[in-house]
Amino acid sequence: MKNFISLITLLICIHFSHAQDFSAYKKAVFVRGKNTLLYRIMYPVDYNVKKSYPLIVFLHGAGLRGNDNERHLTDGGRFFLTDSIRNKYPAIVIFPQCPSDSMWFKHPPSPPFDTTVAVNHKMNTLALSTPERLVKLLMDSLAAHKIADKKRIYLGGTSLGGFGTYDLTMHYPDYFAAVFPICGQANVALYPKRAKNVPVWIFHGAMDDVINIWPDRAMIKALQQSGAKHARYTEYPEGKHNIDANVFAEPDLFPWLFSFRK
Repeated sequence: MKNFISLITLLICIHFSHAQDFSAYKKAVFVRGKNTLLYRIMYPVDYNVKKSYPLIVFLHGAGLRGNDNERHLTDGGRFFLTDSIRNKYPAIVIFPQCPSDSMWFKHPPSPPFDTTVAVNHKMNTLALSTPERLVKLLMDSLAAHKIADKKRIYLGGTSLGGFGTYDLTMHYPDYFAAVFPICGQANVALYPKRAKNVPVWIFHGAMDDVINIWPDRAMIKALQQSGAKHARYTEYPEGKHNIDANVFAEPDLFPWLFSFRK
């Protein structure tokens, strides 16, 4: 338990930002049985209910977990609000919020995974956590009602959300058109076996003092060696843990993301 608490402390990264109007993201609740997922959803400009749109789901970091359905938007929410992005790449954008007592992946039994090693054979071998399962069911529901285009579902996340991005992709490698984990980590030996055909752009800061960079460095090598055709890696030499602004400033990010469909 002590190791687990230490891990959570490492994953928490507080993001300070200027006041931002997030009113374009509408508050919503997804319920399945006794479980509830809070999320914010932003529809495209000039949204047409008769059309199906690409869907982007972004998973926040550990420090923004909770039940207010507000603070988690500070992890990337402002970047999707720019006119240049919304006008050029019309899509539905969803920011789910993970409860404070859970994770975007199910951690292995004690002892927990070691963030200092590149390969951990216990990671990503368990079933989805409850918040992950609800995110998947929410995406399924939007696709089933033809609100979201099932061939153009994209997933990204930062820190703990990067872990979740990897984990969901490994569980459903035929589901996502493309994914972009930021400062995350996954089972390096297992991911290429399950998901080498999923277009992935991995981001990490070389000076990250929260999530060890070596697993992501090992991941891109493993993907390349496995013959993955659409695996990219960007490392920011001076970047620490909070590199969201660097990632969303990449001029090729959205063109790359939207170039893929199932």
